[in-house]
Amino acid sequence: MIRKTTTFQVRREGLERTLAAITEFVAYVSANEPGTLRYESLQEKGDPTRFLHVFTFTDVAAERIHSNSKAVEHFIRVLYPECVEPVVFTDFDLITAH
Repeated sequence: MIRKTTTFQVRREGLERTLAAITEFVAYVSANEPGTLRYESLQEKGDPTRFLHVFTFTDVAAERIHSNSKAVEHFIRVLYPECVEPVVFTDFDLITAH
């Protein structure tokens, strides 16, 4: 399994556009990527311009399918211009889970 997070902050004036893009993107992932076991988008309570995405892929092939999809390409085109700083991707190893 491959586990990752993404963090980013968007400009306040781009918040509505970002939320719409996230909703559309996660719906696509859910409907079209069986190898993406988890994709969550979390919005920070104290600062609604900050986001954390948590995702899990079954394997490298599933991650590649996700990364190379037209949906990711579209999401990036919408999201990146709204970002205050570059998006940060982090890989994780599972220690334990409930």
